[in-house]
Formats: sequence, C-alpha cells, structure tokens
Amino acid sequence: MPHNDFRHSLAQQLRVDSVRASDAGGSGHPTSSMSAADLMAVLLDGYLKLDYAHPDNPANDHLVFSKGHASPLYYAMLKAVGAVGDDELLSFRSFGSRLEGHPTPRIPPTDVATGSLGQGLPVGVGLALAGKRLDGLPYRVWVLCGDSEMAEGSIWEAFQHAGWAGLDNLTAIIDVNRLGQTRETMLGWDVDGYVARCEAFGWKAIPVDGHDLDDIDAALSQAVSVTDRPSVIIARTCKGRGVAAVENQPGKHGKPLEDPAGAVSELGGNHSVSVQVKTPAPGTPRRFATVGGSLPRWEIGEEIATRQAYGEALTELGGLRGDVVVLDGEVSNSTMSALFAKAHPERYFEMFIAEQQMVAAAVGLQARGWVPFVSTFGAFLTRAHDFIRMAAVSRADLRLCGSHAGVSIGEDGPSQMALEDVSMFRSIHGSTVLHPSDANQTAALVAEMATLPGISYVRTLRGRTPVRTSPEENIRVGGSRVLFNSDDDDLTIVACGITVGEAEKAAEVLDAEGVRARVIDCYSIKPIDRPTLVDAAAQTRAVLTVEDHWLEGGLGDAVLDALAECADRPPVRKLAVTEMPVSGKPGELLHAAHIDAEAIVEAARQLVKA
Repeated sequence: MPHNDFRHSLAQQLRVDSVRASDAGGSGHPTSSMSAADLMAVLLDGYLKLDYAHPDNPANDHLVFSKGHASPLYYAMLKAVGAVGDDELLSFRSFGSRLEGHPTPRIPPTDVATGSLGQGLPVGVGLALAGKRLDGLPYRVWVLCGDSEMAEGSIWEAFQHAGWAGLDNLTAIIDVNRLGQTRETMLGWDVDGYVARCEAFGWKAIPVDGHDLDDIDAALSQAVSVTDRPSVIIARTCKGRGVAAVENQPGKHGKPLEDPAGAVSELGGNHSVSVQVKTPAPGTPRRFATVGGSLPRWEIGEEIATRQAYGEALTELGGLRGDVVVLDGEVSNSTMSALFAKAHPERYFEMFIAEQQMVAAAVGLQARGWVPFVSTFGAFLTRAHDFIRMAAVSRADLRLCGSHAGVSIGEDGPSQMALEDVSMFRSIHGSTVLHPSDANQTAALVAEMATLPGISYVRTLRGRTPVRTSPEENIRVGGSRVLFNSDDDDLTIVACGITVGEAEKAAEVLDAEGVRARVIDCYSIKPIDRPTLVDAAAQTRAVLTVEDHWLEGGLGDAVLDALAECADRPPVRKLAVTEMPVSGKPGELLHAAHIDAEAIVEAARQLVKA
C-alpha cells in the first residue's frame, strides 16, 4: 500500500474507532477526536518513538493528550498499535474499564491524567525538562492541544517557560478545529494569530493544513529538526472531519453520533490497519551521585524558623538521595529552598511566578521517577489547586511546602497569609498534611515526605520558634506530641505550628489557677493521631483546638472528624481566624484573631466552668 494510502486508512480507522467507542459508551467526544485523526496517524507512522510493549522504557517518547476529551482518538491509537483490543476499546467509559472518559495512568503508557483543560502542555514542559536536565535522554515530548484550551492562562505559562528554557525536545500540536463546546473559539481559524502568539514566546511555529498528509509529514519533519527552541504545529482542521452530518457543525460537541453506522460507512467502513511504531534507541537515564551526610539537628531551646529548617533539611536530603529535585516559584530566599539550589544547582528548577506551571512541571518530573519538592508561599499554592487536584487523579507523588502560614507572618498582610491551605490540602484524595512547630520536627517530616506516596504538604512558618522536640524523638507522619499531661487533666488543648507556643503559655497560666490542661502538638493533621485524641477526649472534660487558619476545614475540623464516632465525647470548641486580618506585628495579629495565649486561657476557663 503506498505510504499516504496507508496513512489515510489509518486516519480513517482512528475516526471509525472514535465513533464506535463513543457509541458503545453512550457518551464521549468523537467529533473532537475526528479533527485530529490525520495528525495522529502521521505521528504514529513515522515520528513517535515509543515501545508500547515496554511502556516503562526510559528512552520512550512521551505523548500527552492535553485535550483529554479526545480520549476516543487516544484509545483508538492504542488499538492501532496493539496495546488494547477491540473488546476493550468498546468498554469505553464503562465501570471498571481502564478506558475512562478522559485518560488516566490506569492505561499505560499514559503519564498523567488529562481532561481539565490547560494542563497537558504544562506537564509536557516538566517531562521535557526531565529529558534535558535530569535523564539526559533524547526522547521527545509530544503534546496534542485543543484550540479551546488556548484561552487558559496555564497554557501560556507553559509556552513562556518552554521558550525561555529552550526545550527543543518539546513539540506541541494545536488542533485548530474552530468550534468549542458552545461556540466558535476566540481565534476561530485565525492560524496566523496563533503563529504570532507562539513565536512571541520563543517557539518555532509551523502552520499546516491538518488534513493534508504531506503537509503534516513535512511539518513533523521540520519540528524534529529544530534544535534551539520548542516547536509547535498549528493545524487548521475541521471538527467531525469525514462525516457530513457533524463536520464543522456547531452543537455536536461531546455527543455520540446520531447515526454511527452511517458514519462508519461514510468513513469507508471498518478498517483493519495496524501500525508498527518506531522504538527508541536504548538509553539509560542519568543518576546523580550522593555525597552522604545526615539530617540537621538542633538543640532544645534554640530558636529557628521552620522554613529555615525546611531548607536545611532539604539540602541534606539532596546529599543523601540523588533522585530529589526541587522547584520554587521565585521565592526561594523566603521558602529557603535557595539552600538546596546552592548545594545542588543541577537538580534545582526555578519556575518563576507561575505556580500552575510549577506544580505541573513537578508532575512531569515525578512521572519520570524523580522525587520533586515544590515550594512557595502557602497562599500562592491556592492558585494551583486544580493542578494539585489533577495530580492526585494522576496518582502522582508530589511533595509541596507552603511557607508564610497564617496571620503570624505579620506586616505583609492578608494577601500573603496562607489561611485556606490546610483545608485545601486536606480535601485532596490520599493527601498528607503536616504542620511542624519546630525545627527538629520539620527535618524529620521532610525526610519522611520523600518516601510518601500521593500528595504531601508541609506548612512552614516565617518567624522563629523555640526547639521543643529532641532530635532523637520519634516524629512521624500520623503522630503527635504531648507537651503536658497528667492523670487528672481538666481539658485538652490541641494546637499546631505557631499556636503550640501559645498553647504552652496558656497551659502555664491555667496551671497557676488550678486548671490542668493537656497540650497536644498535632504536627500531623492528615493522617491525624486519632488514638491520642480519643484518649484525651475520654480523659478530660473538654477539647479546645487552636490554629492560625480559617475556622473552616483546618485543624479543628480534623480533630472533630477524629472524634466523630466517640459517642460520649466532651464538648469541642475551635479557636481559629474568623475576621479578615490586616498588617501588624505577629503578636498583635495573633491577639486580634483570638488565637493567642490570652484567648486560649479565656476559652479554657469558659469550657471548664461549663
């Protein structure tokens, strides 16, 4: 069969299987798949280097469907290369099937979950960074983008960073099919407009007719020859290509075709085309030598900020583990990841003020087996919440550090104060949420984070706190630390981070008044130390939680969740930030928020009296 005849048959088969899968699933996006079929047919037959029989081969190219709703096309490609059979293709969207509505890593060789638009290209940047900076392998990262998602700011964060970093191992393919879900996209078929935008960000832009196989072949050939910048193929296509009832027709998005049998016939019937994708030359990823060392230790009584302890612990961890890498959002001298950058510059990634791109890059790096730590102000991680949520869907292993937590940061004011972060991270599936109160706790927890699956988050403080925890103490995820307790405690005070010191001071005042308070430093908020809390609730007459966080979703709610099944639990009162803070001294702000020692004492008196 002549070359273009084969590619045409392959493209038609991809369209047919997209129609069939969506019809079998009763839902899906066949028209969004049909527009890109020619592009993917040529990519499969000649340019993609991916050993589908060995998806973990480190030399494989990576293909990311940023337009994840075109999953019927992606799965049709897997069938064409022999990675799935026809029966599995037709299990699309059914319960238990690996072929979900949008791709996830449940079906190899899918690196990450896509479907929340605007995320695939930023993740592709991370994969390309891994290839260039870490693995040292010549694989290429291919990302299929939809034109609707070109309205997402995160796409342009990716364009900007990739252009700045000169990622010539990254090629984006934009399927410009003009029609979004409800109307024409912002630029429609203005291919020149896309070219101008992409070139402005330092990319080699290649406009093509997305249904001309020779044009596509020439564009892909040109893209792989670019050696000084990323490349982007901007393909003018028709949504629903090949079936008159839906081709370039509005209102057909996200629906199976009304006459699938007729559509299959119009596309030339069922095809039995298989494609042999090129396999990459063997390659072994680079590994970084370890220099040894030990985690930092501080003596009881020293005063050090937990953000400083984070930076020092991370730096030592980098000497112990050659797979640890660090990303920061251009605040490394505040989060203190700058210490790691100085010691291990080859494994540090400056991501600038682009938190979505930063988290997405980390997802790409971990997909290649690296162990990323991501840091910025805790408040700014809220900008990347959807990326963190999707990282969990990707079954990604990420470690995030949010510094400058709560009102205790002081004069910078509420725009810089992380007050939603604990709630946000607690709601992430399978997450770990940590808030150490001193330096030795921080070092122990940072080291353990490197081994944790899923999304883990450590919250650090701007100001110095006294070291209360011995470096020999068993600090662990899921643990807590009891500062004061006796056999006849009146109430329990549960605190974390900056409020541990306030709780400690309050307990001393209460003790002088004859009220005994058990104080628990709840440095692990999720998972929480339920046995210790349940015992305390059973042995005291009230529980008081205190935190430098909004009232909703933080430590107090975590404690209530832990005690929810205790039928005879005592009253629980939450002290947290309830009014919008302003600028001021840390002590003033803690007092104004009613989470300082004075407020704890007053609340404890009321609880004991009641």
